[in-house]
Amino acid sequence: MVASVLVVGGTHGNECNAPWLLQQWGPSFAALQRPRLKVQTALGNPRALQCCRRYIDRDLNRSFRGDLLQAQPSPADQWEVQRARELVQSFGPQGTKPCQVVIDLHSTTAAMGNSLVVYGRRPADLALAAACQERLGLPIYQHEHDPDQTGFMAEAWPCGLVLEVGPVPQGVISPVICQQTQLGLETLLDLLDEASQGPLQLRSPLRVHRHSGSLDLPRDSSGQPTACLHPARLKSDWTPLKPGAPLFQQGDGTVIPFSGEPDQVTVFSNEAAYQEKHIATSLARRVSIPCDPSWSRALSDLLQGVDR
Repeated sequence: MVASVLVVGGTHGNECNAPWLLQQWGPSFAALQRPRLKVQTALGNPRALQCCRRYIDRDLNRSFRGDLLQAQPSPADQWEVQRARELVQSFGPQGTKPCQVVIDLHSTTAAMGNSLVVYGRRPADLALAAACQERLGLPIYQHEHDPDQTGFMAEAWPCGLVLEVGPVPQGVISPVICQQTQLGLETLLDLLDEASQGPLQLRSPLRVHRHSGSLDLPRDSSGQPTACLHPARLKSDWTPLKPGAPLFQQGDGTVIPFSGEPDQVTVFSNEAAYQEKHIATSLARRVSIPCDPSWSRALSDLLQGVDR
């Protein structure tokens, strides 16, 4: 059996590096091909990409909720809801061109470098993320238990994760970002090709930064920000944020310290796309997890079509 993998770029229309790569490569690009994989590609939000906007009606990467996908279609449906259904109907596990895995390529304006994002604790996701971490050393952000942020694309496939590359401004194509995106993608495809032959051998503990909440900027009664993130935070993602450390800074220079719980780090600090969501930075806790052999078996079984 040849496993099928979907690679998506442009889930957000103003993140243009990954879709530019996919358009340049075309569907038969040699670097995407693997002996035991069928790699398919798709532009996530082509309408938004044409406009260089994050989305047209709503965030596509929050539109893969079960209730939205399963609702009776209507001409009045928001564009991104329609597009999410199209992608699942075409490339979902029961689609016309079914895929078992989705790799969702993103970029960020936050100065946090390159990383992987996993949603929840599905064994196949953890196996792929752990193997990639062993090979590339990427930090992993584990997003879960946030009722305000749901419906992610990666969750609509049996296995899926996000490759985040940055920092890069929205709407800007950077050769460095493109190169790093290609390296991360090729590594993930190599690992999936290996996993299709048998369980991956995971030797190191999985080190994740598990989502623990998000913080908004301080605001006045009219909703206007009264402070911005402190300069010390802008380049300090993945590093500890201790109680009392500078967090926000007002226009007159007054510092507002962090007053939350200890043993947390920040991620996606000052991410431009999150301003509308009233997220100035997200918080996470470092967790080290021994790799369970069942993770690798789950990924291998999925790619081999084994139903245990």
